[in-house]
Amino acid sequence: GAVVALPDRSWAAVGEPSPYVFDPEARQIAGAATTSDAELLEPGATYRDSIGPGDKLVYRLNLDATTNAYVSAVAVPQLGTTVAYGDKVKVSLQDSRGSDCSSNDAQFGSAGRFPRPLAAYAYRMIEAGAYSCQEAGPYYVVIERTSADTSTPEPWELEIRHVSEPGLVTAGPSPSEAPSEWPSASPGPAGGVPQERQGGTSFFDAESLADGEWTARIEPGESLFYKVPVDWGQQLFTDADLGSSDGRGFVTGALAMSLYNPARGLVDSTGAVSYNGKQKTTALDPLPPVAYENRFGSRVGDKEMRFAGWYYLRVSLSPQVGEEFGNKPYGLTMRVNIEGQATGGPEYDGPAGDFAVGDGDGDPGGPGGTGSDGRMVLVAAGGIGAGTVLVLGLGVWTLLARRRAGRGPGPGMGAGPGTSTGTVEVPTQHTPPTQSYGPPSAW
Repeated sequence: GAVVALPDRSWAAVGEPSPYVFDPEARQIAGAATTSDAELLEPGATYRDSIGPGDKLVYRLNLDATTNAYVSAVAVPQLGTTVAYGDKVKVSLQDSRGSDCSSNDAQFGSAGRFPRPLAAYAYRMIEAGAYSCQEAGPYYVVIERTSADTSTPEPWELEIRHVSEPGLVTAGPSPSEAPSEWPSASPGPAGGVPQERQGGTSFFDAESLADGEWTARIEPGESLFYKVPVDWGQQLFTDADLGSSDGRGFVTGALAMSLYNPARGLVDSTGAVSYNGKQKTTALDPLPPVAYENRFGSRVGDKEMRFAGWYYLRVSLSPQVGEEFGNKPYGLTMRVNIEGQATGGPEYDGPAGDFAVGDGDGDPGGPGGTGSDGRMVLVAAGGIGAGTVLVLGLGVWTLLARRRAGRGPGPGMGAGPGTSTGTVEVPTQHTPPTQSYGPPSAW
């Protein structure tokens, strides 16, 4: 009989665990089937679980009446598995009466249908005039997975995080409307000499980027994570180029890029770029400057630019690129523009926590951060004892062990027009409308 040539999938064996590096301090937890058996998610803590097709997992929160609560879920499918257009992860936050405070989901969409981490979040927000989800007491987080019958049924790993945003010091009227106008023109090219910066594998080990142009190597089927500090009043512009390559072929949904806010809420995804061996580029749509008031807007994405802190970029390359053009590292160029001067933010009634840009925390190549070769930068080494040297040495060894091996020279890089073939990840938000106490104003 005829011999059928199967596509080369040497980039990953079916069912191979993702290289995603989970937070080593994450606690193991088991989502319940009902609210009666739900385990508690503590603020500031990260958890690990897994979810199968069609599963619905329930967790509990104990909330006060002044703090905004955000719970995110990162779903990590295994490499080499099959995903479909409508496969998604959904996160809902509900009060004890069963009312949704908010819910969001992220799905693979019409393009870029290959396994990669997806993230979504839900929140309980204290709002003047709101009648639901404002009381102190028990709340529940529901995480759901939807998968097509044609998708691989293996469980997706979950990384769940619960963070709190303090309420405001109410010395005057609280902000309640999103800005209606803001600069939308993209800035010029980032200045300076391009610097090499290989991305991390996850939110936990994401590499930091600042203003400028950054180069890396990305392999078919791989996802790279970066983080960018964006303060109050600042505006983020980002685009990515996939370098040219030898060979002939055509891949739809070759390069996918998504932006997440400091609470790991999906802000925006670029249209997945088709690739024919020529250089291609993709960019995030213009987003408003970071402002507390953005949360009161109606446009999905804009309203997620609601707090200062580290914003995360995930760039993924389709494994089909390897099938068409060869399994090898490909050139990736990231351009980051942070426009505007930092301004004073809201007056929180407590520590800002994740919702602030730390002094030098994660600064590229800076003290306490990581250099472009992935080695930890040690400062003030003089005068430390042998025991400290041993501990630091073990820390560096552990960090290096997590880093992937260095890549050889890849194809050239360049900018060129790309073809948008649809949304890579589709954020869908379902937030109950805000209602005021008392009768309508016309009474």
